[in-house]
Amino acid sequence: MKRLFLLLIGITLSCSTQKPKVSLEKGVGDTRTKPVALIDNNTYLLTEMSDDKTYGYDKSNPIKVGGVHDNTGPLNERRFLNALFGPHDKKMMYFRAGSCCPFATPNGFINNTGMLDRYRLTEIGTKDTIDIYINLYDTGDLKIPVGLKAKIKE
Repeated sequence: MKRLFLLLIGITLSCSTQKPKVSLEKGVGDTRTKPVALIDNNTYLLTEMSDDKTYGYDKSNPIKVGGVHDNTGPLNERRFLNALFGPHDKKMMYFRAGSCCPFATPNGFINNTGMLDRYRLTEIGTKDTIDIYINLYDTGDLKIPVGLKAKIKE
């Protein structure tokens, strides 16, 4: 029992003293200036097009959906993705391709660090895929990434 306790202390200390390499993203932390609207509980109402070609497509400029503090982060990611249509006005299929890219954020749980979620999107009827990077730690103004369209309120 004593050996197990010492082993756990050693693992805890080694994990807590190692800091991951983090990058600074544009606008660290919460930068949202506009309220978020919903079409329904599973879909955001996106009305503004981004003019920044890196928005969402580059890990240094992820989509900031927030939700880490109230456990709505994954739901917020789906709300954003459900609002997107492809360039040919068809629905997008998506799947979470994993987490990546540690970054500095005041909303991170460990050492003020967060991880991005990378989603792979495909417009129905095509084989072209794109990757979208989403930050569920911080909030920002939600926009439609360049080249995509958004679901309209019915």
